[in-house]
Amino acid sequence: MTSVPDAAPPDLLFVLLPDSAIAPDGPDTLAPLAAALQAQYPKAVTLNLHPPLRDGEGRCRWWPQAAPSHAGVAAALPPLIERLRMEARKRDLPWQRVALAGVGDGALLALEAVQAEAALVGRVMAFAGSHLARPEAAPQDVCVHLFHGLADQRFPYRHVVDAAQALVDLGADVTADLLPHLDHGLHPALIAKAMEQLRTFIPGRLWREAVLAARESDRQAD
Repeated sequence: MTSVPDAAPPDLLFVLLPDSAIAPDGPDTLAPLAAALQAQYPKAVTLNLHPPLRDGEGRCRWWPQAAPSHAGVAAALPPLIERLRMEARKRDLPWQRVALAGVGDGALLALEAVQAEAALVGRVMAFAGSHLARPEAAPQDVCVHLFHGLADQRFPYRHVVDAAQALVDLGADVTADLLPHLDHGLHPALIAKAMEQLRTFIPGRLWREAVLAARESDRQAD
């Protein structure tokens, strides 16, 4: 499903990745997130990408097995990266104006995508999911936002904390919001926190540019 603003060309593209094990003809589980993004960014486009595989019961999956694996993620990444590039070109948007948001397995895939490919998207929002393995590199000029419930049993929050600390140590732009009493899923409180982070978080790149501009201004004034 794609949500398109009315008149002016889009200034942002949000690509949304659902969790695995959803029914292709069931309710749109990402609709609340898309609605919140559209309300906050009326000139943005939101695009839902569905998992391409089907299990024996007809449910969508990003990889053949129920649990994510290195082989499954490695196979899922190239078509996702190609699709993201194509959608950005179609709308004449630079990669910095593209954001990737995922839930559960979709969050894992989004996080691993920016580990695997530089200059892919400017922001990642990961809901109720974490990295496949502890990150060993900081994605350059990418804001990574992690949103998780402390009662999530499918992706225990300790993995999110560990990944966030690793990214901080590596110099990444990262936020991690852990909310009590929430189990696995895309909860309204997580969506609200995501909208707040999008409004208020200033990427490190902009801070560095501001510092350099101030230094250059001081130099010219001397």
